[in-house]
Amino acid sequence: MGEAIQYMFELREVTELLLKKQDIHKGLWMISIEFGQGAATIPTGPDGKTLQPAAINIVQHIGIKKHEGAPTNLTVDAEEVNPLPKRVTKGTPKVKAKK
Repeated sequence: MGEAIQYMFELREVTELLLKKQDIHKGLWMISIEFGQGAATIPTGPDGKTLQPAAINIVQHIGIKKHEGAPTNLTVDAEEVNPLPKRVTKGTPKVKAKK
């Protein structure tokens, strides 16, 4: 079997990964994508002499933003996907991992 050369993620998965990366444990969050726009004149004919104006969209940043209001299909609850680690209380024996 060949080696994978591409991995694709759903938008919610990217949000979950970024919540974990930023160590966020509370709140509703969703993905945020910042686009830049530009324009150019590009050749469209086979001779290269026929030009057309074109719009160019560029993904400049991908991040997460706090979501206000009712949850949507893009909303991720940080408490569900990245819960705070359970704390060891005083007097609780620590379990050693087997080697």
